[in-house]
Amino acid sequence: QVQLVESGGGLVQPGGSLRLSCAASGFTFSSYSMNWYRQAPGKEREMVAFINSDGSITNYANSVKGRFTISRDNAKNTGYLQMNSLKPEDTAVYYCYIPRKASWGQGTQVTVSS
Repeated sequence: QVQLVESGGGLVQPGGSLRLSCAASGFTFSSYSMNWYRQAPGKEREMVAFINSDGSITNYANSVKGRFTISRDNAKNTGYLQMNSLKPEDTAVYYCYIPRKASWGQGTQVTVSS
């Protein structure tokens, strides 16, 4: 079955960086686009970034554009979200999502605080 496992979250100071990973299994990862979403306490889940199946097309929410970079390594069945210049408002649980599989990972907590 489809399995998505996020990792790489943690506590970081404002201005710091983190790299999230999403390890995929149970399907042909290279055939599917992928999204990263996030959900802050008391807020709706929002899309952060999108990447198509071969990595040639990416898209970002305005709030993270220029700071976050989505990428993927299809040989490793893994997607990534590089997050730089982190702000307190980036604090959330981050999820990877495969739209055509309607599958979510369990999420990884990112906390930006001094």
